[in-house]
Amino acid sequence: MDANEASAEVAPDGQETGPAEPQATADAERVTYSMSPGLPGFLGGAPLALAVSSYQSGKFYLLGQNADGGLMVNERFFRKAMGICVPDRDTILLATLFQIVRFRNVLEPDQRINDLFDACYVPRTTSVTGELDAHDVGVLNDGRIVFVNTLYNCLATPSDRHSFAPLWKPPFISRIVKEDRCHLNGLAMADGVPRYVTAVSRSDTIDGWRDRRTDGGIVVDVASSEIVIGGLSMPHSPRIYRDRLWLLNSGTGELGWIEPGTSKGKGKFHAVAFCPGFLRGLAFHGKYAFVGLSKPRYQRFEGLALDRRLAEADSEPWCGIQVIDLESGACVHWFRLDGAVSELYDVAVVPGVTRPMTLGFASDEILGLITHDALADDASADRIVSRSGG
Repeated sequence: MDANEASAEVAPDGQETGPAEPQATADAERVTYSMSPGLPGFLGGAPLALAVSSYQSGKFYLLGQNADGGLMVNERFFRKAMGICVPDRDTILLATLFQIVRFRNVLEPDQRINDLFDACYVPRTTSVTGELDAHDVGVLNDGRIVFVNTLYNCLATPSDRHSFAPLWKPPFISRIVKEDRCHLNGLAMADGVPRYVTAVSRSDTIDGWRDRRTDGGIVVDVASSEIVIGGLSMPHSPRIYRDRLWLLNSGTGELGWIEPGTSKGKGKFHAVAFCPGFLRGLAFHGKYAFVGLSKPRYQRFEGLALDRRLAEADSEPWCGIQVIDLESGACVHWFRLDGAVSELYDVAVVPGVTRPMTLGFASDEILGLITHDALADDASADRIVSRSGG
């Protein structure tokens, strides 16, 4: 197995050097990467990598710093790659079209694959849910997976017997039914507990949220089932960071935080930065936020304030990631995709690794990477890592 066949190294000037997975040769299918010159050094200096999902293209990316100081882009194909959760350095969860996949890093800190990759995330368990339009995903304090079941308007956990087990639903949703009514999408976790969710509206009729995209967005406190704030525009990616609730007000293109109100539903949104795109995917490290940008699908999202903001800035929307300084609101680093990939869903920080890779099911590489635990009665036995075909 040549792991380099599954990655692309982007030169410091931001020009694409190669695709990560086999792709059609037509220009319409081509994807090019570009970036700010300081991004690879920023990632390597932390050190951290970024996990990024694109449901539109089915791509799951890991971005890191390559051995030459440039940017490494490792990608795999997972149908409708959506929510990402990184509970620790060795674990990644990914929601996909009909499964939630748990990856585990099979390398020890001193091990490398091809003298390059310092982490290798292999799919080890999958929860088969069926097509639920799962969005954000997290891990409960008892180790169970929790995810936003958008099609059924609830938080859910995988079931050993069924497609899912409902865990919680908003108070305005009358029953668990296969109708995307409010477009529940985002999940903010804290200490293994679901704390807040975002929804595009409080609608209780099928597809009702589409008529409330401009200002029907809400944040709901899961514990109390009370609405914390309303009047948002298609909010996504709520996250608790440094004792603040952050989110992306996607319909306005703004990253910001919520100031709790003195009465129910009267919280205030404080915008920190405007980013030129429909925003989904939010992660943090130090004083920086990593924000995912997508090109809006105008057939569904036209008429939002984002259109006006882009026109006022004389800018076009783009697809990629911006690194925002939370103190100044400035974009200090960026990564951009142009071509066939135009929409991202989630962004997560993978701490403590520089050049990670994943394995998927679209090629035979996963057949040849074999690892095992030490023999149970010999704690000192070395774990064996072997690869077929070289």
